[in-house]
Amino acid sequence: MQATRLGPKLADVVVTEAGFGADLGGEKFFDIKCRLAGLVPSCAVIVATVRALKMHGGVAKAALGHPDVGAVERGVANIARHVENVAKFGLPGLVAMNRFTADTDAEIAAVQGAMARLGTRVVLCTPRADGATGAVELARAVRDMIEARSAQFHLLYADGLPLDDKTRTSAREIYHVGEVVLPVAVEKKLKAWEQAGFGQVLVCVANTKFSFGADPTVLGAPEGHVLPVRDVRLSAGAGFVVAICGDIMTMPGLPRTPAAESIGLTADGRIDGLF
Repeated sequence: MQATRLGPKLADVVVTEAGFGADLGGEKFFDIKCRLAGLVPSCAVIVATVRALKMHGGVAKAALGHPDVGAVERGVANIARHVENVAKFGLPGLVAMNRFTADTDAEIAAVQGAMARLGTRVVLCTPRADGATGAVELARAVRDMIEARSAQFHLLYADGLPLDDKTRTSAREIYHVGEVVLPVAVEKKLKAWEQAGFGQVLVCVANTKFSFGADPTVLGAPEGHVLPVRDVRLSAGAGFVVAICGDIMTMPGLPRTPAAESIGLTADGRIDGLF
């Protein structure tokens, strides 16, 4: 938080990478960090790839490298939901499409057409292949949004809302659930914390990054589903309650073979293994 406050004092534009999507990352950044730090963002960039949209369109991971316009058209509902979520906070947004060599023109056009119908701009980016020049158009587009000063930033809920209602508001507005299931033990915890003077703290929804529901296999943009809150944990110092949904792990461990084991120096001093 202090680093983000420091940023605007050192540069004209500060970019924060908020995390997975406009649900896990964006909502927490807006409703928690911006609120506590007094930050007012100017715009938002939603990053997407054709591969991710094909996955949300029902394509298995092993087949994501094969062209499939139909899958992109089905999966684009997911990125549309993220665009909608950003707009709920009163921010202008655009979609940055990281383009890879396997992406076809038809697949890109499917994304552009779907976003055009929402009035959202799509900017193609190739920083992995072209370095900084591959993101120049994105930088210019972000600059244009900032200079337009069209943001009307606001939060989803008031500080004084009860903890269970804060949870339900986030779930309803961001995850589009039909019902939030709070077990009796969870409700008792929330009420006890409110009575102990923690009713003003915020709520951080911990959910799978793969879906708007608690089930990671339910892809796309589900509506009216059930979000089970398995447990809640009070982070009093940080100023929020963590609502743990489904089988999510709040601190996942490293894989058996971390990527760092493949990174090293070549004989001529170059870094190898980053990609």
